[in-house]
Amino acid sequence: MNFYTGMSFQDCCTNGQGHGVDKQECASLPLISESTNCRIAQEQCCMAALEDTSCTQGINMAKDEGDCKSLLSGSSCETKTARMCCECCLLGRALQDQKLSCHLGLPVSHQCGQVSHACCLDGAPQNLNNTPPGNPAGKCSQRCLGNGTCGCLKGYKLKPDGHSCEDINECLLGSYNCRAGERCINTVGSYRCQRVVSCGTGYELTESNICKDVDECETGTHNCGPELECQNTQGSFRCRPRVRCGSGFIQDALGSCIDINECLSQTAPCPSGQLCINTVGSYTCQRNTVNCGRGYHLNEDGTRCVDVDECQGPDAACGGHGCINQLGSYRCECRAGYAFNSISRSCDDINECRHYPGRLCAHKCENTVGSFQCSCTPGFKLASDGRNCDDVNECESSPCSQECANVYGSYQCYCRRGYQLSDVDGVVCEDIDECALPTGGHICSYRCHNTPGSFHCTCPELGYSLAPNGRNCQDIDECVTGTHSCSVTESCFNIQGGFRCLSFECPTNYRRSGEARPRVERSDIIRCVKSCQPNDISCILDPVHSVSHTVISMATFRDFSKPEEIVFLRTMQPASFSMGVPDIVFDILEGNEHNYFDIIKRYEHGMTVGVVRQVKPIIGPLHVVLKLAMNYVTSGVVSHRNIVNVHVFVSEFWF
Repeated sequence: MNFYTGMSFQDCCTNGQGHGVDKQECASLPLISESTNCRIAQEQCCMAALEDTSCTQGINMAKDEGDCKSLLSGSSCETKTARMCCECCLLGRALQDQKLSCHLGLPVSHQCGQVSHACCLDGAPQNLNNTPPGNPAGKCSQRCLGNGTCGCLKGYKLKPDGHSCEDINECLLGSYNCRAGERCINTVGSYRCQRVVSCGTGYELTESNICKDVDECETGTHNCGPELECQNTQGSFRCRPRVRCGSGFIQDALGSCIDINECLSQTAPCPSGQLCINTVGSYTCQRNTVNCGRGYHLNEDGTRCVDVDECQGPDAACGGHGCINQLGSYRCECRAGYAFNSISRSCDDINECRHYPGRLCAHKCENTVGSFQCSCTPGFKLASDGRNCDDVNECESSPCSQECANVYGSYQCYCRRGYQLSDVDGVVCEDIDECALPTGGHICSYRCHNTPGSFHCTCPELGYSLAPNGRNCQDIDECVTGTHSCSVTESCFNIQGGFRCLSFECPTNYRRSGEARPRVERSDIIRCVKSCQPNDISCILDPVHSVSHTVISMATFRDFSKPEEIVFLRTMQPASFSMGVPDIVFDILEGNEHNYFDIIKRYEHGMTVGVVRQVKPIIGPLHVVLKLAMNYVTSGVVSHRNIVNVHVFVSEFWF
């Protein structure tokens, strides 16, 4: 098992075989596991698949064409395998044609013997000559061990059926013996070793898997010029000149003759005390004159060399540093911050920042001539010791437009409520327009006005006042505050954002029931009852018994999702379902031209109730008078009727 991914060797092998069959190459195998063993199984099975494919091609060529000539020119491994299988198959076919045993009996490779045996058996009759040794009856695929037991040849193992044999993959099991630099490739009944590392420049891999030197001179792959001749060497070649140079000359790589400087040879050609002078093709010797080296000069007589005191010279050898003369030289004693350079013999400045990084200065170190200087990063200042850095309180210089907080090495600007920090400089505080925020429409119920650092809400000029929370608008009840303009004969009725002066007069032959009030509440009902003159027959026969007026105020902007009940008409007597008792029928006679309302009948606590409902949203302010009828019907005839006039005021309301 592959302990990295849980994949078995068989899974890795199957992946490699499939890649080799589909792609016909093994150079781009996908990495399916981090395990080295899985990669080996994957690669070897891929190579075996390629080899099996190449071998099959060679066998087919031997059977179809009868020769292997087209495979002689190729040098790839696949071509060599196909060629071997083709030629070994031809040997097997020759055994079959000559009526010989299919066992070749030659010391060829195991795979060649297997291919030859298979091609010999292909189409041949089953007889004793073609039966493998030790298997006279032919019941075992390879060898019979006696007592009905079968065995297999080397490189095979017995299948579970007890008589068939299958190939052993020595590469997968690790039972191969390949040298370092070679990899194992499984073959039918055996395996072979193939070099993994290339032979390198100047060598080629032979069929026997051995690196052989390439003779560049013979193959013509050298680059020697016409004046040079090629001489092969192991793994390379040399270009030797065709022309020989005379004494005192040597040939270069291009075959040209160049002069030899005999004076530079290790064995000086001139005797002691003489100077060697090179000439073209030779040299000459001259008597040596006195020549003093560096740090010495001739004495006044010109016979010997004496020391030069460089410290006494006018050139100031050490450039202001201490100077100590030595024989043939001098040495400088350098001041602090300098070091003596033995090559240039001068005092060079020491870069303390480079020699002692991070040890001299807390932040930044800058080298100076003979010393160094410390500095700090922005937000810090140099301490009194000249090396450490102290934090700078930038807030003392008021860099922010409003609030400032010092932090280590910097500062942070803050804004008061209603302001925000500018994205441009991060210092200036800009006013927040609360009214323009995504939630600005919900800050004020009516209108929002931005102010520096804040905002304020306003309400409509008439009919509303600002609520204590400073955001909502509340209706002013002009009828209570006395700010209405209704006359003494009129009743004041408050609506959202205003009021209405109402005057209710009873029709002819009707009288008002109850007292008149200067202010009409929503629950107030002004009722007129019929009062006929004794001789007024038409009045007596009129089925309308009473005419009443009521007022209701509704808001336009409110959530309307389902019908809303606004008016209830209740009978004075309990509902009765016995024969002869009048049926109560409710109806809207006038005022519902836009079908904003409907009326339904239901029973509550034994009473008949007519319910007026708003069934769809009302668009815009509205004042409508609904004329409702509560009819008492007997035998299909209205015997008694009460008229209710409902004044519905729908106005804007700012919460």
